Amino acid sequence: MQTTLYLAPLAGITDSPFRRLCKKYGADVLCTEMISSRGIYYKDRKTAELLEFKDEEQPIGIQLFGNDPAIMAYAAKVVEERGPAFIDINMGCPMPKIVNNGDGCALMKDLLLAGQIIEATVKAVICPVTVKFRAGWSADRINAVEFAKTAEKSGASRITVHPRTRDQLYSGKADMEITAAVKNAVKIPVIGNGDIFSPESAKEMVEKTGCDGIMIARGALGNPFIFTYIKEYFAEGTYNTVSAEKSLSEALWQTREMCKEKPEKIAIAEARKHLAWYVKGLRGSARVRNDIMKAQTYTQAEQIITDYLEESGCINE
Repeated sequence: MQTTLYLAPLAGITDSPFRRLCKKYGADVLCTEMISSRGIYYKDRKTAELLEFKDEEQPIGIQLFGNDPAIMAYAAKVVEERGPAFIDINMGCPMPKIVNNGDGCALMKDLLLAGQIIEATVKAVICPVTVKFRAGWSADRINAVEFAKTAEKSGASRITVHPRTRDQLYSGKADMEITAAVKNAVKIPVIGNGDIFSPESAKEMVEKTGCDGIMIARGALGNPFIFTYIKEYFAEGTYNTVSAEKSLSEALWQTREMCKEKPEKIAIAEARKHLAWYVKGLRGSARVRNDIMKAQTYTQAEQIITDYLEESGCINE
């Protein structure tokens, strides 16, 4: 069994160091963090920084969000100059600060506007335009199939389905039957997303939905190795997990790279959550997580991890 593995765009998480680590361990396609089309339109400096990626990250997509067709088209033209493999439109983010502005999953309540946004974006650029969305707004407003058809008709070249409603946020269970229904309703490729935390769940997604690829989000947090695990499992029916020493070595590499790209104080503040994800589930991890959350410099973070490995006996395991 073979399938294309995508790293999901995650705001505040999927920066370049993390993307490159996922690429190293088997992610086939990457995507930037979610980026505001308005921020691009108004030339916001911090927004522009999110557009940056390295050649080694290709193929990579830039994900945009917004609810104005003209501004989305403008932003798409701007980001296309960066040379992404594709532009993805976020119509699935469920967070209040996004949907309260009429962006993200709020667009699933207005198929006409959603279609206009997709069509305007497609017409503005040469590169492929893809769309990511959810099952629907709520349990009584599930419209993923209809939305998928609208996206296809409007020119989307690929779609990604997270089969939870906006009301669910990330609770409950992703309904793979919805993804399967979408796959059966359109001719463009459909990427399955939601609850991919292991090779076994990845296989279940493919078998139950017939999807053309798998997008991994929370399953990669502190575990970029999941892409390798899935590929090994699909090819051989089994997989070997990396050691704690290897995992935390890569976690420190990621932290060092973050410090190269941003002031150390800012980078460490952002890296703490990543380091906490890496140690989660390891023996005696509760204490080291607490220590990590107090780290103010890379040197402090490195010492905490090194001490943990020595005390826990994880080195050279």
